[in-house]
Amino acid sequence: MLPTVPLRRLAVFASLALLPAAALADGEVNLYTTREPGLVKPLLDAFTEDTGIAVNTVFVDAGLPERVSAEGENSPADVLMTVDFGNLADLVDAGVTQPVESDVLEAVVPENLRDPEGRWYALSMRARVLYASKDRTDLDAFTYEKLADPAWNGKVCIRSGQHPYNNALIAAYIAHHGEEATRTWLEGVKANLARQPGGGDRDVARDILGEICDIGIGNSYYVGLMRSGAGGPDQEEWGKAIDIVLPTFADGGTHVNVSGAAIAAHAPNRDNAIRLLEFLVSEEAQAIYAKANFEYPVREGAEVDPIIADLGPLTPDATLLTNIATHRKAASELVDAVGFND
Repeated sequence: MLPTVPLRRLAVFASLALLPAAALADGEVNLYTTREPGLVKPLLDAFTEDTGIAVNTVFVDAGLPERVSAEGENSPADVLMTVDFGNLADLVDAGVTQPVESDVLEAVVPENLRDPEGRWYALSMRARVLYASKDRTDLDAFTYEKLADPAWNGKVCIRSGQHPYNNALIAAYIAHHGEEATRTWLEGVKANLARQPGGGDRDVARDILGEICDIGIGNSYYVGLMRSGAGGPDQEEWGKAIDIVLPTFADGGTHVNVSGAAIAAHAPNRDNAIRLLEFLVSEEAQAIYAKANFEYPVREGAEVDPIIADLGPLTPDATLLTNIATHRKAASELVDAVGFND
């Protein structure tokens, strides 16, 4: 009878099978990422060209914290890369990251866009912006608070309140105003909806063109995807139909979410992992981020894609993302409590 192999060790074997035989050797680094292969490949190729360090990449659709946790101390993972600061906080909560002290990362990544203990760092940003009809609105400025203004009754479109993009925005609202004020705000936004929340951010632009609504909330990088023609001719027309306003909180800046990365708790190639993170905030890598997915660089003064630059200067809200992350559960509960998606 064959010996029983523990499930944790099976998970480790499965990960190692996806990597080259020399994956743990000097001159290499092992990346687990939920980001799309087409986006990260140019970055990783540039890193290898600059440093000679090969990057072995495992693309993970879901369950990144669970996977690395199951692999335990023998995990080959060096760097964990994902989208949404909530997912980065989940990695920390799962105990699969380790703190990193890096003068480069601390100098480039603003304090509000990284974990205070160095357990993750933002690499790029996307702003939660206002899409507004070019024909039926004339807005130079806007605050998130105004989404609940009765003047917009029946004129607002938005995707599900439980989607991570909106959960993060609602959590940020809690951080600024508290839970009771956020409940009142959500009730006001719901009263202003032109249709049931749903679809994606680009559907908001589509419905503005279709005169279903006049304004809506969406991510900034979708503007680039639409207006560049990357999403096809229909989406290009949606992008042309909307003006973009960078909203702010009444007492703050524009809400942003991030892509980011952390060093795995048991990284076998820790030094190379830190070199990869430091490269990803370099001028070269930040320009690739901007070009590949219309994201905002976290590095001050780094080049921004012209389509995104045309949206105007971005002033990210200064609230610590780690603080906002603590309000995610309350944000989700409030969405259900007011029946926002009903």
